[in-house]
Amino acid sequence: MRRVVVTGLGAVTPIGLNTDDFWDAIKKNTVGIDTITSFDSSEYKAHLAAEVKGFNAADCMDFKASRRMEKFSQYAVAAAKEAIEQSGLDITKEDPFRVGCSVGSGIGSMQVVEKSCEILETKGPGRLN
Repeated sequence: MRRVVVTGLGAVTPIGLNTDDFWDAIKKNTVGIDTITSFDSSEYKAHLAAEVKGFNAADCMDFKASRRMEKFSQYAVAAAKEAIEQSGLDITKEDPFRVGCSVGSGIGSMQVVEKSCEILETKGPGRLN
């Protein structure tokens, strides 16, 4: 029988950018759905979404590294960093084959899908990553 120990948690969500804020918002029955702000939704039927607001990737990772990542990857890195810090582990002293981080994401990046469709249409399949 294998055992797992959860030593830290991390969260980047529409109702909290860290586990403490997230948990406080849950206890207050906070709803994360609000008017869309990340793009102009006036031409769409839907004007509401559960967006992560107020997140600054530079607060939790190297600025240059963050520029190379999609938003959902930035959220994952920030949450993983929080979980590791919360755990108290010094990763440099741990066996990398015995330490892990489980990350969950609702869908990933629709922006990547959109960009890929545009590249496929305008430049052809040879230009897709």
